[in-house]
Parts: sequence; C-alpha cells; structure tokens
Amino acid sequence: MKKLLYSTLYLFSLLIFIGNFSSFGQFAGPAGSVGSTAIYKDSSVLVNWATACSINRGPMDISSSGSGPATVGTEVDAVGLANGSSVVSLGDAGSAILTFLFPIINGTGPDFAVFENSFSDQFLELAFVEVSSDGVNFSRFPATSFIQDTVQLGPFSSQGDASKLNNLAGKYRGSYGTPFDLQELDGTPGLDIMNITHVKIIDVVGSIDPQYASYDQHGNIINDPFPTAFASGGFDLDAVGVIHQSTTSNLPTIAEINARILLVPNPAHSTITVVDEFNTVEEVSVYSSTGALLFTSMETTLNLDEIPEGAYLLYIQTKAGLVVDRFVKN
Repeated sequence: MKKLLYSTLYLFSLLIFIGNFSSFGQFAGPAGSVGSTAIYKDSSVLVNWATACSINRGPMDISSSGSGPATVGTEVDAVGLANGSSVVSLGDAGSAILTFLFPIINGTGPDFAVFENSFSDQFLELAFVEVSSDGVNFSRFPATSFIQDTVQLGPFSSQGDASKLNNLAGKYRGSYGTPFDLQELDGTPGLDIMNITHVKIIDVVGSIDPQYASYDQHGNIINDPFPTAFASGGFDLDAVGVIHQSTTSNLPTIAEINARILLVPNPAHSTITVVDEFNTVEEVSVYSSTGALLFTSMETTLNLDEIPEGAYLLYIQTKAGLVVDRFVKN
C-alpha cells in the first residue's frame, strides 16, 4: 500500500513538472553560457554578409494612432559586417529583406546568423525570421517563446531569457548572432534550402494585448519590451552573416542588368534617377558628350542643377560590371 502511494505521488509530481515545463529554460542560454549557440561577430564560421537591404518601417508604438515610424538608421546600416553601432530600427511589425552575393545553402549545423544590438543578456527585442528562394514566397522558422505572458515587459525591461526562446532573432546581446539552420525547413513546399536568395526579418510586437500581440508556433503570446515609443523602436537590425553559401553567384549578368536599368525621367530637368530592380548599382558618374568627367555619386538620384542643358553619358558601376547609358537635360 505504501509503495502504491509513493508511486502515485511520484506520477502526480511528474505530471505537474511536465505541465509546467514551459516555465523553465529549455533552449540554449545567453552568450558565454554553457551550451549557448551565440555566434560572435568576428567568428571564422562567418564567410559573408548581406549585400543589400530594403526596409518597411513600422510605427514606434503600434498601439498609439499618432505614433510615427521608427527613424534610426537606413538600409545601408544592415549591410556588411556586424558592428553593434550602425543599425536600422524596424519599428513595431516593421520588416527588412536582405539579399546576398551568393545564395545561402543548407550545410551541417546553422547556415546564417542574425545580429541585433541589445546592450545586455536580458533586454531582448525579438524578430521572426523567414527565408525565400525566389524573393516572393517566404517561409518562417518555427519560433517558440516560453517567457510568461501575464505581466507586460516594459520598454526598458531586463527580464528577457534566452533559454526560453528559440528561432527568434535577437535572443542574444549585441555582437552575438542568433543562428538559424535551414534543415528545419526541409520539405517546405516552394522552398529550395540549397538556394536561399532572401532573408526577411519581421519585428515581434511585444505587447501581450491580443489586439497587437505576436504569437509563436504554439499560439503563445511573445512578450518582449513594449512599448518602445522612440526613434529606435522595434527590432534593431545590425547585420545578417552567412555561414554556408553557394559557390555560384546570386547576381544577374551584366546583360540582364543593362536590359532592365531605366533612367527616369529622360529627358530630365533638375534630377534623374537610375532605377535598377536588381539593386546592384554601386556608383554613378556623369560625363559630357566629349568624355569629360563632371561628377560622381554613390546615390541613384542625381541633382542636375549644376550642369547645362545638353546630352550626357552616364557610367553606372554595378556589382556585375559597368553599364553605359545616355540622357538629355532640358
């Protein structure tokens, strides 16, 4: 009888433990802890970085109708190496799409890492991560948050816990990337895990109010610092580093770029814009009809106020090579 009682109590205790397991950390812990998967920005496993970025800003505070968008940083700040200081803030539910010189491929272990600029192991602004092999259809990594969702984490909360988070960018402090393994998405319809051309980062709205909340794969509300009603609100994207990449370039050919580049308007008056749907333009130079260099710009929209009316040559340096075009200023 006593043995039966002990067995019953044991089973009862085990059930309680299992039922409350989500309250305990069960994923990799913060950077520097035993078993952490954090990847330092200077790690030799990182072989490349994103080469282009486009962003869709979200508001500083999605729960306030008068809130303007986050404003810190530009697309350029998410390109290249992680440095912790130059970031682009996405705002609530804002997003960024990053592209790469070579496609990311599925290898052994994690294949890329996303860097945020958190100042501590406990202040964690989170984001969903999606990937695409065509730039149109995106597949999301199955994210999990076991952080309590009954008490809102405030805008400067220090109650984040990496060990309760999985497949959410931003679970590690600045200079340490959160890794993602494409093998987890193997078999997803329409996704080629050996040819990932685009990575999408989507800010998690950390509100526990169901009207604004973001949810993980299990239907749990994801609780992170909220509201962050300031210019740097939302996820602060530092960089995306590549661990496994293809040996075949992801760039279009120079002929393809040349065929799709447009000069708008042409003829021009005060400005002219180089429209490049492949986002490969690095530098633009304006030459006179006799071949004299007038000026060079890193921007794709050029101010023509300082040059007289006439016909000009435009030398467009792209990542794949040089394109030469002509325009007229009226």
